[in-house]
Amino acid sequence: MPESWVREATATAAGGQLRTGDGEFSTTLASPLAPHCNGLSPEQLLAAAFAACLHHAAVEAATTVSDEAHTVQVRAQARLGRDPDGCYHADVRASIAAVGLTRQQLARLADSADRLWPFSSNGGGRHTLTVTPANGSDR
Repeated sequence: MPESWVREATATAAGGQLRTGDGEFSTTLASPLAPHCNGLSPEQLLAAAFAACLHHAAVEAATTVSDEAHTVQVRAQARLGRDPDGCYHADVRASIAAVGLTRQQLARLADSADRLWPFSSNGGGRHTLTVTPANGSDR
């Protein structure tokens, strides 16, 4: 665990809406109980979150590879599946592109970014997720 956190954010999903604590992002959510409703699905939100997180790391990593950090593009695809017990599983695949880089530089950039971000594909478990029931005061 890091000694100090660089950034922190909160988000609340309730009543068909998702909002960040600072109010910068708000959107409707798709409902599993009302498939006809419009809104973002969990896999769309996962893809967006992974793309944003990896993009942050890739831009930082690009500064060590070349001066093309401003051209970094990340594409993420998230899939959700269910096992026979009904539990969800996520599969996220991401790619990094940048204009003007050789194949070798791009490979170095992708490798560096993958090491930087907390959800590394190396399976090292550098992230934690804790799910607990909320206290009445958490609402």
